[in-house]
Amino acid sequence: MSERVAVRKTYKLFIGGKFPRSESGRSYLVQDANVSLASRKDARDAVLAARAAVKGWAGATAYNRGQILYRVAEMLEGRREQFVALGVPGDEVDAAVDRWVWYAGWSDKLPQVYGGANPVAGPYFNLSAPEPTGVVAVVAPESPALLGLVSVIAPAIVTGNTVVVATSPTQPLAAVTLAEVLATSDLPGGVVNLLTGKITETAPTLAAHMDVNALDLSGVTDAELAAELEVKAAQNLKRVLRPAPAGHDWTADPGITRMTTLLETKTVWHPKGV
Repeated sequence: MSERVAVRKTYKLFIGGKFPRSESGRSYLVQDANVSLASRKDARDAVLAARAAVKGWAGATAYNRGQILYRVAEMLEGRREQFVALGVPGDEVDAAVDRWVWYAGWSDKLPQVYGGANPVAGPYFNLSAPEPTGVVAVVAPESPALLGLVSVIAPAIVTGNTVVVATSPTQPLAAVTLAEVLATSDLPGGVVNLLTGKITETAPTLAAHMDVNALDLSGVTDAELAAELEVKAAQNLKRVLRPAPAGHDWTADPGITRMTTLLETKTVWHPKGV
């Protein structure tokens, strides 16, 4: 009886709820695994998928979004050992699960904290309500691989945005495995899209894309690249979150700033009844 040859896994992109290879056909090796090397066209395709998902995701109830995020935490918990086998410390996986649950709990509470009635001198109601910004492009931090990803993805989508994430080129396995979790967690296709490969190739395309509304540069460590991306983002007045400072503690309490930064505020005037 011949010795069985194991099936070698290919880590693909995650675009529109599916796992395509790069349109360029390129790949690279990480930990003896083939990983798709995203191209500029893959980045554009991911933005199209994210834009198509905005209406449905932003229009979902906060309660429904919270349920889906909690389901992600459930599925992530169930794959704990798989992440550990990829080299993610068990404590980090636990922290990532806890953070998903934490953000899930904010889905129906943030409008109460960030919105509300404004006092005005007149016979009017003046109400401010938060709304999603739209499509958010994110450069994920390199380390911690999993907790960093969760810390930039969850606050964007819990508020109704959709995201395109350029993952760390040296830590793609945890990112694609997280995409597999998302794909089995009732999350609509296109809400989260992940690109593996060179940030220097995909991030400029995302920063300059006219259908991207906000840019999160948390994972950018090169000051020159960060400045270049900010200039490109200015072409259509994208909202920009600047790179995390060196030594940023991703395990610390994240607060609500990352969520509120990716929100727009709509203010409505309405006459009071007699």
